[in-house]
Amino acid sequence: IVYNITNFANSILISNDGGTGTLSTANNNTGLGFEVFDDLTSGDDNVGVGVQALTKLTTGVQNVAIGSASLDANTSGNYNTAVGTSSLGANTTAEENTALGWGAAESNTTGASNVAVGSQALADNTTGASNIAIGREALHANTTASNNTAVGKHAMRANTTADNNVAIGKDALLTNTTGSGGVFYSS
Repeated sequence: IVYNITNFANSILISNDGGTGTLSTANNNTGLGFEVFDDLTSGDDNVGVGVQALTKLTTGVQNVAIGSASLDANTSGNYNTAVGTSSLGANTTAEENTALGWGAAESNTTGASNVAVGSQALADNTTGASNIAIGREALHANTTASNNTAVGKHAMRANTTADNNVAIGKDALLTNTTGSGGVFYSS
């Protein structure tokens, strides 16, 4: 248990080893779980709960990771929220992402301003930005495409690189991979 020590002001860490990185200034942090904050140096206002949540964090600020391996690769990304096992697990430097659900946006590395809600929503996204995926496996295969909105189970599930699409409803634009600029509603 580490709490409110020099360079870790107003903070607490309860972990298997109570170890952090080389702290220079890291304030207002709360950590609970195996290897949480293992590399922390100066990031402020972070919350990590679960096995390896925020384990690689060094300088990122105002991140929330709840669930095993959530935001575990994040080093300097700021303002991210990940709730669910492996959610935003590969995120390294991207900012302002929200992922809720098991494996939501789990492959995202540098894509910013994405919203993924649902199991495996936006799961394969790596660098695509400003996407909204709501529903189980919505925008699942998306890798680099940006500015898409998919609402519904499997909506735009196969999309990989197509930008600027809107798909609403179960299986809406299910098989679209590269077609851009479409609006589709499935009843």
